[in-house]
Formats: sequence, structure tokens, C-alpha cells
Amino acid sequence: MAHDGQDMTQMTTSAILPELLTLTRAALPAVETVFERARDAVREMVIQDGRVSGALIEANQTAAHGLAWLATYNQSLQQMQRWADALEADGKFGELEQLLHQIAFGEYLHQVAGGIPMNQGEVVRLQDMGLGWDALSGFQCAEVQTLMAQANSQAARTRLVALMEDQAGATMFGESGLDEELEMIRDQFRRYAQEKVEPNAHEWHLKDELIPIEIIEELAEMGVFGLTIPEEFGGFGLSKASMCVVSEELSRGYIGVGSLGTRSEIAAELIIAGGTDEQKANWLPKLASAEILPTAVFTEPNTGSDLGSLRTRAVKNTDGDYEITGNKTWITHAARTHVMTLLARTNPDTTDHRGLSMFLAEKTPGTDENPFPTPGMTGGEIEVLGYRGMKEYELGFDGFKVKGENLLGGEEGKGFKQLMETFESARIQTAARAIGVAQSALDIAMQYAQDRKQFGKSLINFPRVSGKLAMIAVEIMIARQLTYFSAWEKDHGQRCDLEAGMAKLLGARVAWAAADNGLQIHGGNGFALEYKISRVLCDARILNIFEGAAEIQAQVIARRLLG
Repeated sequence: MAHDGQDMTQMTTSAILPELLTLTRAALPAVETVFERARDAVREMVIQDGRVSGALIEANQTAAHGLAWLATYNQSLQQMQRWADALEADGKFGELEQLLHQIAFGEYLHQVAGGIPMNQGEVVRLQDMGLGWDALSGFQCAEVQTLMAQANSQAARTRLVALMEDQAGATMFGESGLDEELEMIRDQFRRYAQEKVEPNAHEWHLKDELIPIEIIEELAEMGVFGLTIPEEFGGFGLSKASMCVVSEELSRGYIGVGSLGTRSEIAAELIIAGGTDEQKANWLPKLASAEILPTAVFTEPNTGSDLGSLRTRAVKNTDGDYEITGNKTWITHAARTHVMTLLARTNPDTTDHRGLSMFLAEKTPGTDENPFPTPGMTGGEIEVLGYRGMKEYELGFDGFKVKGENLLGGEEGKGFKQLMETFESARIQTAARAIGVAQSALDIAMQYAQDRKQFGKSLINFPRVSGKLAMIAVEIMIARQLTYFSAWEKDHGQRCDLEAGMAKLLGARVAWAAADNGLQIHGGNGFALEYKISRVLCDARILNIFEGAAEIQAQVIARRLLG
């Protein structure tokens, strides 16, 4: 393998910094100090009468959201260090892993000092959070200066991509840091995605078709829908980390397939956390086996992320059952499903979250000819750019009947609290899907860069092309480690809404950047519908919006940090 006549031996020597782990370990306190000073400065902006003011957070939104991003970078570098130290202890910290780690620190240290991109048009800088250059005094140490000056060099990026080429066909670039059982699960679902999903995904997308029911049946046989449901209710009782791996690899094949399990995961979480014993015994085995498919029915046309103000109402009849009236929108996989986790207002005298209740609303699965046959319910498809495999719908309810026994938990007014308890898992899931989409973009872009010849050589031999591929790989690993950490916390019973939110926030940005740069590598061909990267770009775009738009996610993180 030739790379413009470069001497690979010499590059190996020069690309990796001596005493790398010592350098990166020493850099962490400097980043932590910047974060702590930023938190103190932003807190001063938003404190009123001794308490954090929601109005002042809104008035200082750039500062608050910038703090969320700074905290995300701080946590990301800590998790990269944890990953690197663990690999070193196991004798698995090879050249490729060292380069991923080194470039990650070199780039993110520069962004902390000079500006963190919240998206491609908004860069938040320390001055936005009320800090001056003195906040970077810790960055003046030799270790941080060495990393900033040398870690993310062109030589390092070029060598990283050369190693990635050597590992063509590998499941992923670099050791994940997960245990052997989880890697066996990854391999199983990677093979399935390669055989059954990837060859068909683009056609499903272009034809705007539902994912074939045969795929759902096969995933059910593989245990996807009951992966984390306790064994006593017919599931496998596996970890959230296992769901991350499964979601990641299936989404790498096609985000629609990777998202099928998310529906059941959210429904099961709701029932496990808030359901009665009878509801758990009735619904969880059916969800685990995919005997029933669920859909989440929360969002309304005029509320968006402001779920507390939703208007769909549920009125209790004299027989103890309920009638639902109202409108919902952006309901994924609504037509083909059997049950809706439906949020509605049971107390008409309230205008906030305290009057909301959650229902397990049964419906009849529809057909292409009659998608919504259940009385009291109508619906229409929303045509979308990407994420098409389950379709999106607007729904209308007019006297739609729900059994009284299907009020989640058997008590009104608990719906919003029940929903909040699922957000950790939902955001970990979405972060894992984002990693899968980003990995798909890298797979496609790297293959194209190897195959496409321009000016007498492959595109991958041009530094700015290989540099793009290198940074995609680096940021995938950063997002992956942050996501795995939040899953580990969830699996160990620790509160992780902060870390899960950070993983989702970063993962969504990484997926979009990967897809965008992957398309850029394709040039004009990437703009053609026939090329897979055009689909991945459309699919990646939704990740910054659903399960909490990036701005909402940053707001939630900021409130936790400042509270």
C-alpha cells in the first residue's frame, strides 16, 4: 500500500507523541478548571434572589448552552482517558488507538480554548460564558501546549487513515473497551446488518417503504425487542450497554432498523417504571416477543418540545373507561403498531405537566389501504427527508376509547413524571443510533475515497480527504465512549440524565458532521440520490431534533449544571 511514497516507519515514529498518556492525563485538570470557572461565571448571570432563574437562563441562552457543551467536552475527554488507561492496562492500546486518543485531545483542547462548535454556524467561546484569557492559565503547562501544538498533526491523521486501510473489513476502527460478551453481540448484529439490511436499505429509502415485516420477525427471533426486559417478563434481562451495541450496529445498516427496538424499549421502560403488577405481567411479555409493536404518542402540533402544555384530553366515563380527543404529530411507526403510549390531559383545570396521564392505548394495526381502522382515530402520513423506514404520521382522536385498566400505574396525573423516567434510556439509545449512522457514513466515504481516482491517484491519498476520514473516526470514538459511560451508569443504578444528555448532544453533531463530510468526499456524486451517502445525510439530520432538539438538550444540561 503506497501513500505518496511516504516512509511508514518514519511516520509511525513521528506521529505518536512520547509519553502520550502522561500528557493527556495532565491535561484533564486544566479542562476541568476551565469548566468550573465557566460554571461559576454563568451561575452569576442566572442567579436571582439566591436561586437559578429560568428567565435569566433564557436571556443568557448562549452562555448557558455553551456551558453545556463545555461540560460535554470535559466529560468526553475524561472518558477517552478512562478508555485509554483501561486499554493500556490490558495491553490493547495499539498504534491506532493511540492516534485516536492523541488526535481527540489535540482537537478538543484547541476547541475549548478557541471555540466549541454547537453546530456549523454557532461557535461558543469562553468570552460568551463571561471568561477572559486568564481562564486558560492551566493550558500554559508544557503537557497541554505539547498536545495542542503536535497531537492533531497532518502526519497523525494520515497515519491513522493508513492503519484504518490496513484494517479494512474490521467491525470497527479501534478497540471499543467493552467486554467480550458485548463484542460477540456486536459481531452477531453486524453480520445481520451486512447480510439483510445494508443491501436493501437504500431501496427502502428511495421508495419510501416501510421496513418489511420479515425484518421485524427476524429481529424478534434475535431478541431485539426484549433485550433489556427482565427475564421474569419474557425478556433477556441484558444491560443498556448491550442495547447500545445492538442499536449502533443495526443503525449502521439503516437507522430505521436500528430504531425499531427503540419503540419497545421506551414502552417497556414506561411500564417497568410506572406500571402496575398486572400491567407488567400483561404487556411486557408481548413487547419482548414482538407479539405487539408499540408507538410513542406524545408530541402535539402546537407544543413541540413543550410537552407540559399539551392539550389532548382524556375524559373518564361513568363506566371507568376514557375517551381521548385531540391531535398528535410526528408519531413514528403509528400505522402498523398495536399499542400507543399516549400522553393526555386528565385534569382539565391544569395547564402544565401536573394534569397529564399516560395510557397504554390499544389500536388495530392498519394496512396500506386503511392505515388507521380503529374507531375514533384518523391519521395521515408526513412526508420526510430521511428516517423513512417506519414513517411519520399526524393523528387525530375524536372519542377514541381507552380501557380504564390501561391508565399507566392506575393513577391520574403521573404521566409526565413517568415519561421523564424514560429519558435517560431514550437518550442513550439515540446516542447509540447516532454513532451507528456516523459509522455508516465513514464506511461509505472511506470505500469511495479508496475506489475513486482523481489526478492519477485515489482520493484517500489527498491529505484533506484522509484528514476528514480521520476526524470522523476520532469523533465516533469520543461519542462512543461517552455513550458507553452513560449506559454503564444506567446499568449500575446511577443517575445519568446529565451524561445521557451529553452523549445524545455530541453524538447527533458527530453523525451530521460525518454524513456531511462523507458527502463532500463524494463530490457531485454525493448529491445524486443513487449514492448511499445521500440517504445517510438525510437520516443523520433528524438526530439533532428528535428525543430533544439540540437546543432543548443543551438547556436541560445547563439547568442541571447550574442548579
